[in-house]
Amino acid sequence: MMIRLFAPVLLSAFFLAAINLQPRAEAATRPPLTCTLILDAKSNATIRREGTCDEGFSPASTFKIPLALMGYDAGVLKDAHDPAWSWQPGIEAPKRDHKTVDPAIWERDSVLWYSREVTRRLGLKKFAAYVARLGYGNKDVAGDLGKNNGLTHSWLSSSLVISPDEQAQFIRRLLLDSLPATKEAQALTRSVMPAFDGAGGWRVRGKTGSIWLRDKKNEYDKNHPIGWFVGWAEKGDRRIIFVRLDVGSEKSDRPKGPAVRDLFLKQLPKLMQR
Repeated sequence: MMIRLFAPVLLSAFFLAAINLQPRAEAATRPPLTCTLILDAKSNATIRREGTCDEGFSPASTFKIPLALMGYDAGVLKDAHDPAWSWQPGIEAPKRDHKTVDPAIWERDSVLWYSREVTRRLGLKKFAAYVARLGYGNKDVAGDLGKNNGLTHSWLSSSLVISPDEQAQFIRRLLLDSLPATKEAQALTRSVMPAFDGAGGWRVRGKTGSIWLRDKKNEYDKNHPIGWFVGWAEKGDRRIIFVRLDVGSEKSDRPKGPAVRDLFLKQLPKLMQR
């Protein structure tokens, strides 16, 4: 199935009036920050909470979790393998993403152009309404100031931010089928989350996110990478919710999310020790 390219989307006067523009801290002045948060999925009791877990940052590719929910609830997405959309010349994407992508591949390989096709099909009004209804982070999908690109960029070190605490509660509601979406949409969203084997016999499902803070010129600052790993894990009859966030202060041209994930998978049994 072929897809068409994005057309520019103009924000309505009403939507502009509702924007909550929050000033971002400059990357150059920010020290490193980490959060490790583990909750019992059933009771919501805190098993481990270390670092700064109440400050909001760009969700980056962890936003594919709520975006999958929106897509399934709206009927844009059907199941783990439908729709399968083909990359076309002219769509901005790294060479590795020049391929046919379905929802499972989208989540596994973090394919940005597929995310943007989902938001394009939702449209700005419905997209913004979903984010508000889900209560996701600060709910600000305005995008970069003055660029009218919220539909394609708001979750990429832009207007939309979410804290680890908020990420954890969103995942808990997803596991409990208590988000404002159909139960089928919530089940399908859970089913396409990438799965991993953690140390100590834990079976883990989660999504990484990688981005950089912005500098004074609003460009990505490679000296301040952000890495997320967000999801849930099961072992026997026990289920936990986890969020790991690492905001660094050393230069990195590589996505930080996978490194954060790999370390968490290795450390999980120790982290479960009270």
